[in-house]
Amino acid sequence: MTFPKTMSFREKNPRSPKSALRRRRSSWTSSWLNHPTTSFKQVVSAVIHSQSPRSISKPQTPTDSDRTLSLPDTLLLKILHKLPESHNNNDLSLVCKRWLSLQGRRIRTLKVLDLDFLLSGKLLSRFPELTNVDLSNACIYPPRNSAILLSHKSISFPISSDSSNGNFVDENLLHSDMVDRGLRVLGRGSCDLRKLVVINATEMGLLGLAEQCSDLQELELHKCNDNLLRGIAACENLRALRLVASVDGLYTCSVSDIGLTILAQGCKRLVRLELCGCEGSFDGIRAIGQCCELLEQLTVCDHRMEGGWIGALSCFESLKTLRIWSCGKMDGSPGPEELLGSCPALESLQLKRCCLNDKDGVRALFKVCDGATTVLIRDCWGLDDDSFSLAKAFRRVRFFSLEGCSVLTTGGLESVVLRWEELESMRVVSCKSIIDTEISPALSSLFSLLKELTWRPDTRSHLSSRLQAAGIGKRGSKFFKKR
Repeated sequence: MTFPKTMSFREKNPRSPKSALRRRRSSWTSSWLNHPTTSFKQVVSAVIHSQSPRSISKPQTPTDSDRTLSLPDTLLLKILHKLPESHNNNDLSLVCKRWLSLQGRRIRTLKVLDLDFLLSGKLLSRFPELTNVDLSNACIYPPRNSAILLSHKSISFPISSDSSNGNFVDENLLHSDMVDRGLRVLGRGSCDLRKLVVINATEMGLLGLAEQCSDLQELELHKCNDNLLRGIAACENLRALRLVASVDGLYTCSVSDIGLTILAQGCKRLVRLELCGCEGSFDGIRAIGQCCELLEQLTVCDHRMEGGWIGALSCFESLKTLRIWSCGKMDGSPGPEELLGSCPALESLQLKRCCLNDKDGVRALFKVCDGATTVLIRDCWGLDDDSFSLAKAFRRVRFFSLEGCSVLTTGGLESVVLRWEELESMRVVSCKSIIDTEISPALSSLFSLLKELTWRPDTRSHLSSRLQAAGIGKRGSKFFKKR
């Protein structure tokens, strides 16, 4: 009588090989573990997926996991280009290898930090559609384990604390041959290159690049010299050029009248030109003015030019904007005033961080730029009442901005601006010697006729409350309605 009970117990025992649970386990183990190409990770994921509530409740149906596979690359690129700029587009490269390649094709501007990345060919294979490349940091070999960071405008790199002299970049620049190799690699792979920034290149490197990249339109050359400019002639479509010869404490080089003449004869289609730390004189600037007939914007920064260069500005027939920045002097010997001409098309004169105590140079500059309609003077020292009185030479000023000039007084400002008959807008900011209590009725009347006035000579200025009785903002509106 005990034998049937024993049999029923064995039938109900879960460990029995004949139980239903045992048969269910053997069903999936036989199909996965016995397969020669199945890994342990696939087995575990299959078990987890089979025991999840979602898989039990809903039967599995074959679906396409990536529906973008049916889209061609051109269409998918158009879709990705529609993404807002605020979206972190770098995350797109993490989706899959295809999206990584497409994201690389979307990149147009890149700042390279390691020249070996370019020399190995990985840069152009990863980003085949580059049009704007900055090699300034890649051309400098940074010292290891340095916590000192040196920044100058667009260049920022670590430096060593035990540098032997002040020219930190000269000590860490890569050799010119290696830089030229990078330019040749870039030229062979990026025929659509439009803008390039490079340091310590040579004439042969530029020639090789220009032969391959005929569409190059903007070029920025650091540590530039006369010999390097011989390779500029091959860049036939160049529109914008920035030459940096010498920078105090960084590197030293020389661009003389010879280099400026080579530049003028080779780049006749230039529209924008910036000369930083360049030498030269009247002859070099005149050559640029006579040959570059399309030049509209000229920037002179921290120049080392000899006397007479301001007089050559009258040779620029199409020049519209003249910017003079960070210059410790204007022109030591500009020549007789009666021999100075004027720029016929000049519209804007901008002076920033310049020394204006050179009376002869400032007089010559204002005489040549007498037709400017916009005059901006910012953070210039040495601009006293006598120097500013030379601004009476301007005949057509409509907008005038004065900022950070602490020596000029209210009387000096008034003696000039009252002579500008076409003045419409004025901005005076951070000029502590200009005081509200010294404003005359004539200057107050001029304020009321202006279309736009920004008046903050110091933090204690209360022009709006003091001149409220003068009707500022009321008479001006009526005046211009009549016109």
